[in-house]
Amino acid sequence: MAYRRFKESKRDTRVYELKDGKEVVKYGITNDPNRRAIENANAGLTFTHINIITVALTRDSAEKREKQEIQRYQRQHGGKPPKYNKQKTY
Repeated sequence: MAYRRFKESKRDTRVYELKDGKEVVKYGITNDPNRRAIENANAGLTFTHINIITVALTRDSAEKREKQEIQRYQRQHGGKPPKYNKQKTY
């Protein structure tokens, strides 16, 4: 009988983008996109829709991908992060 040495990480986290029209205003991670959209709206964020941009990932992988998306956005916008990702500049 084979034993696994490492605990298998759950793949239940997705990376999302909030958009206001065509403009990306936030990147984030969640395991419940509908709940997260409601939380963002209740926090006063202005957006028209949420797009899920990855398949289900482990939390660590999702955090890395979120960071990559914010960095990509910054490269394309002169170092400026998305409107609601001000605290997550890289």
